[in-house]
Amino acid sequence: MAYKKSILWLHKILGLATGVVVFIVAITGCCWAFKDEIESLYIDDYSVEIQNKPILTPSEVKTIGSSVFPNNTIHGAIFNNSNEAIEIIFYDAEPEFYHSVFLNPYSGNVMHVEDHLSGFFAFILKGHMRLWFPKDIGEQIVGASILIFILIIISGFILWIPKKRKNLKQRLKFMWKPTTRWKRKNFDLHAIVGFYICSLALILAFTGSVMSYNWMKYVVYKTAGGDKVPQFIIPQNESETFLDSEKLAIDNLIVKLKRELPNAVCYELHYPETDSSSVYVEVSNSKDIYYDADFRFYDQNTLKEIETPGVYGKYSDAKVAEKILRMNYDIHIGAIGGLPGKIIAFLVSLLTATLPVTGILLWYGRKYKKDNSTAQIPINGIN
Repeated sequence: MAYKKSILWLHKILGLATGVVVFIVAITGCCWAFKDEIESLYIDDYSVEIQNKPILTPSEVKTIGSSVFPNNTIHGAIFNNSNEAIEIIFYDAEPEFYHSVFLNPYSGNVMHVEDHLSGFFAFILKGHMRLWFPKDIGEQIVGASILIFILIIISGFILWIPKKRKNLKQRLKFMWKPTTRWKRKNFDLHAIVGFYICSLALILAFTGSVMSYNWMKYVVYKTAGGDKVPQFIIPQNESETFLDSEKLAIDNLIVKLKRELPNAVCYELHYPETDSSSVYVEVSNSKDIYYDADFRFYDQNTLKEIETPGVYGKYSDAKVAEKILRMNYDIHIGAIGGLPGKIIAFLVSLLTATLPVTGILLWYGRKYKKDNSTAQIPINGIN
């Protein structure tokens, strides 16, 4: 079984190199699992009484938002039901700025200003994505470590396979006695827990890597048979002349969408960055999941709908490859399975966080054991 010794050495070295990163990413992912449910307990929905008058137009919303943070970029505005606040989202990458301003949809009064970069969950997300390091450094460390973790999972499963069939039962359940020493218990925790969660941990790690690396996204999409450009592409206007009535055109867009898609949860409108780019609107069709959203693009002068060459368009037009790519984030956070899916993601993340701990203790116990003859676990982890 010389090849298993080589795999054990690789498993150990990679585990020691990435253990701290995997632990942090897993624990923070565990904390993130129920973010929406927890925040709903204490965050106001900023609702208002419905009035017999039209809500603010997109151009009015943009004007009010620009007066609140005149030096920052408006990423978009979310239009909900008529009794909910309009949310203006500001985002700048350098220096990083991420705020939301909630407006009364009728009067335009500012109801609340929220800083998305502060608070508990902002702290958790920074740790999960970049270990609280600067973005350029932390994201590279996390991305590389999770790729390595995929190799650790695969090598761990190979090591888990017992040499003899009679030892299989011992790898499937805890068979502890009052005399069982901590080293044996620690080995069982590492091996048995690792076996039961390895497939789901592999899914979480793989979906995380797809979000980290565009090349992985490309490979997944093309492997699934996709024939479009695996990117988010905002098409250009089809009209050639910029009209003075541009504001009136965009101001009719939300009314148009509410009339055509009355069952949508909300409409996130993104203002065009240039005179030649189209307006795009993300239409959420379901609450708490993202994969079935519609990405619709409109000529900013005529409001004629334009098709995008990218993979993110109307969900009804999405093929299997596009749906797989769209579902990646919802799978990663467990939302694809509703509340049960989030519970599974929570438990898998929590148990994954134990593997670097038990692994390091396993390494320490073998390296610094005082009496080899009394050790109750195999020297090379193979039996």
